[in-house]
Amino acid sequence: MRIAQISPLTESVPPRLYGGTERVVSYLTEELVRQGHDVTLFASGDSITNSQLIAGCPRALRLENNSLDSLSHHILMLEKIWQHAHEFDIIHNHIDYLPFSMLKRVPTPAITTLHGRLDIPDLQPLYREFKEMGLVSISNSQRRPLPWANWQETVYHGLPMELYNPCLTPSDYLAFIGRISPEKGVDRAVEIALRSGRPLKIAAKIDKVDREYYHSKIVPLLKAPGIEFIGEISDSEKNAFLGNAAALLFPVDWPEPFGISMIEAMACATPAIAFDRGSVPEVVEDGVSGFIVQNIPEAVEAVAKIGKLNRATVRRTFESRFSVNRMAQDYIRIYRNQSEVRSVSAPKKVLSFAGTKGEVMSF
Repeated sequence: MRIAQISPLTESVPPRLYGGTERVVSYLTEELVRQGHDVTLFASGDSITNSQLIAGCPRALRLENNSLDSLSHHILMLEKIWQHAHEFDIIHNHIDYLPFSMLKRVPTPAITTLHGRLDIPDLQPLYREFKEMGLVSISNSQRRPLPWANWQETVYHGLPMELYNPCLTPSDYLAFIGRISPEKGVDRAVEIALRSGRPLKIAAKIDKVDREYYHSKIVPLLKAPGIEFIGEISDSEKNAFLGNAAALLFPVDWPEPFGISMIEAMACATPAIAFDRGSVPEVVEDGVSGFIVQNIPEAVEAVAKIGKLNRATVRRTFESRFSVNRMAQDYIRIYRNQSEVRSVSAPKKVLSFAGTKGEVMSF
């Protein structure tokens, strides 16, 4: 199939450091190419891919100090997609609702994977207006605020099997990886570690919007013994960071749409101790690949039980449920279904013009 992948321009594909959506787009794009599909990636110009790359901007916008208006770059990318739309069998959009008006009007079938939270009242009228847009969720729980939307399937994220090696003999520290923000719960991770008597290593990025929160709420916590803040880490550093951890702490306090760090940990054979929010019960198998808890005291109890879990089983759970091959196959099925639906429902175009002898010819 001829497939267009539309990525956010915030990070490169794959991202140099943090970046969930762009990371998934990269894994999916490269697997589709490996399986023989003709893929064009619309992303930042510093992206690295085996597909054809059409750049929406020269460099990823989060690391580009001269970028003051990120929306302008995305609008420019949408114009390029419009110009090339006729070349594809399917357009796969990963930038939420921004291209909806365009995708509604191009003849090429399209689907949109939503990567963020949907429990925002402002989204209700927008998704009702574009109710014909084919949507893919990354967890069933993500759909709950918009149950009436045109959901095609839920496709869980997947990782390349060879990306991380399992570690069956970890150290004793707990790990936190992600963003520094109130909903991600790094403050709760610190409390869990301190009450458990375990070291905690924090690998996280700090967005501009969260800098005040970091300095006022998190920095004082980092002075506690055994708490180490590492900062952002790259993909190549994750295997050692997650693999050597006794457990990943995932104490979120928001409707987490998926939580890719949980399956990254599982790929390293590291179980997750995760709060029962959003997608967590769909990703973590309680008592198998980790523990699902309701609060900090339950998380402390789970830390004490972490040695009872079989890390080889954690890795096998990742392999059976969260491989990039499975993710790609799920999407290929959706692409083909959308193409068939569009070909059946599309009205026949009639072109009429005068023939050489004045007769009207129709096609």
